[in-house]
Amino acid sequence: MRRDDALAAALCFAVGLILLAAEAYVHRGAPAYLFAGPLLVTCAGVAVRRTRPLLALGLGVVAFVADFAMGPSLGTVLVITDNLYAAVLYGPRSLGRPMLGITSVIAVVGGAVAGFIARDLALFAVALVQAGLVGTTPVITAMIIRQHREQAAAERVRAEQVARLAELDRKTAVQAERARMARELHDVIANHFSAIAIQSTAVLSRRDLDGEVVRQVLQSVRENSVHGMAEMRAMIGLLRQEDEEVEATRLRLAEADRLAERAGESGLEVRLSVEGDARELPAAVDLAGYRIVQESLTNALKHGGRTAEAVIVYRPGEVVLTVDNPVEETGPGLPGAGAGLIGMRERAALVGGRVEAGPHAGGWRVHAVLPTEAAHPAPTRLPAVSPSGPVSPSGPVLPFGLVLPSKPAVSPSGKEKP
Repeated sequence: MRRDDALAAALCFAVGLILLAAEAYVHRGAPAYLFAGPLLVTCAGVAVRRTRPLLALGLGVVAFVADFAMGPSLGTVLVITDNLYAAVLYGPRSLGRPMLGITSVIAVVGGAVAGFIARDLALFAVALVQAGLVGTTPVITAMIIRQHREQAAAERVRAEQVARLAELDRKTAVQAERARMARELHDVIANHFSAIAIQSTAVLSRRDLDGEVVRQVLQSVRENSVHGMAEMRAMIGLLRQEDEEVEATRLRLAEADRLAERAGESGLEVRLSVEGDARELPAAVDLAGYRIVQESLTNALKHGGRTAEAVIVYRPGEVVLTVDNPVEETGPGLPGAGAGLIGMRERAALVGGRVEAGPHAGGWRVHAVLPTEAAHPAPTRLPAVSPSGPVSPSGPVLPFGLVLPSKPAVSPSGKEKP
């Protein structure tokens, strides 16, 4: 029993007693104090209207029958309307329609019986309206309010679901953006800093380098640093801009020759060839292809030998990238976390392509197939980069492509060999 319902029941009982004192009941010989019994029973139903709605309905029916047999009284009839209303509103959902049918039948039958007994059509109409107001109106009102409450609850649930879906979409978008930024940062930084690390390691490992060689190495280190900072600033500028116009600054697969040239400056001899009719590619495919070639050459520089072969093949509906490089156990061998291979596969998957990377013919191969749009502008022939010829150095070759003077051979006795 709720406190507010108990107070409402006490208030109804007090008002009912006042109506009984004012003789607001049908006089059939029963003393007024007898009407207080049904009034108390129906007010007890008000006290349990929310916690036990069916019990409230039962108490109301019992009180109505007893009160009608004696009078009836106005106070009890008014409180019974609340019993009906509470039973339909707080009781089982399936109770509404049967209660509406029952109260409607009682209203019609009661009005007809009253009119037939009194043989007065006006009395039939009055009795019908009164029975409808007492029985049917509370039931209809409770059904309407319950329907509105259920609709409001459904809307709240739907709003919560939409909010959860929006939060999931937001988290997915944030996660995707973080992954994209991680790929971009890795591809921008790893290429240049790997070259810097390899060049620095090579210089530190030799103590017989002259000043000119050291100067060339430092110049290459500076160029890689400048290029890395420039690409970093360009990427930060793209992240900060508000519009979607990125065509002017986007990286293109057609600029792969720059990657080969830059790798050559870092000590990796790249043989780049282009097959088929080169054409304009979608922005996403262009960037994915460029980054895949860049990461493949970076891995070749870190873990491979001194050479790499890159082939770009333009086919109808797709572009195929293949980068082969030998693997030398005595190479620079910088440590890696595997983020590059993951990034290449993610880039290819985003444009509907695929990447395969693994050992091949005693070396390492990266093979990527990227689908392109069906319709493209008229193809333009891009100049193919011819493979550079082999170098016959007069001395050992550092990983960054510099030729150092040969160290004199030393005999077991400690003397230099001629």
